[in-house]
Amino acid sequence: MSSVLVLDDVHVRYGGSHVLQSVSFEVPDTGVTALLGRNGVGKTTTLKAVLGLAPRTGRITVRGRDIGGERTHRIVAGGVGYVPEDREVFGGLTVEENLRLVDPDAGADAPIVRELFPDLVDRRAQRAGTLSGGQQQMVALARVLLRENDLLLVDEPTKGLAPKLVTEVADVLARVATTTPVLLVEQNLPLVRRIADTVVVLDAGRVVHRGEARALVDDPALTTELLGVSMRREGAA
Repeated sequence: MSSVLVLDDVHVRYGGSHVLQSVSFEVPDTGVTALLGRNGVGKTTTLKAVLGLAPRTGRITVRGRDIGGERTHRIVAGGVGYVPEDREVFGGLTVEENLRLVDPDAGADAPIVRELFPDLVDRRAQRAGTLSGGQQQMVALARVLLRENDLLLVDEPTKGLAPKLVTEVADVLARVATTTPVLLVEQNLPLVRRIADTVVVLDAGRVVHRGEARALVDDPALTTELLGVSMRREGAA
């Protein structure tokens, strides 16, 4: 299987802190790869390193193109979509206006929005700041999907969401991953088991495990050892 994203000996340092230490892994060009680990081990920093938002060394390639020296706007324009943990929708703008920032012609009428986010079509005139957390997450996902992407980086999309909305987000990500590979930072292990194909686990800024998602999540001893959690603790997806 070919890889859409390759990290090779990637380091990130902030001042005296060595946050990522020789991180190396690959993301297959199909499906969902989950990036797991306890809080503070470098998961979000890894996504930011790919995007050029963190000071990194090492080699990072997207579909064989070395992006290590590129600025963030060029990386995004080159096909890397990003949904940050805090969603970053424009609260004072309507849903329609948020979407038209990316697609001035179609906005909520774009086929992918009508297909995957029908609730947003109904709420197109509502200010994004008045939406629920789950609805704002849908706006963030819809906005990035209005562009053509070779890879999606999605950071904790279900954090703080009610179980019903977790399921809706999982459904969207599973459908997206049939055409666009996803690197997903997520804490919800049932969701990871349901939609992820492979996993990469970080600990203290280093890769400590790579493998099949279900093989990890279905092994209580291993999930406790690597993540400090088990399926029983996590909410359903």
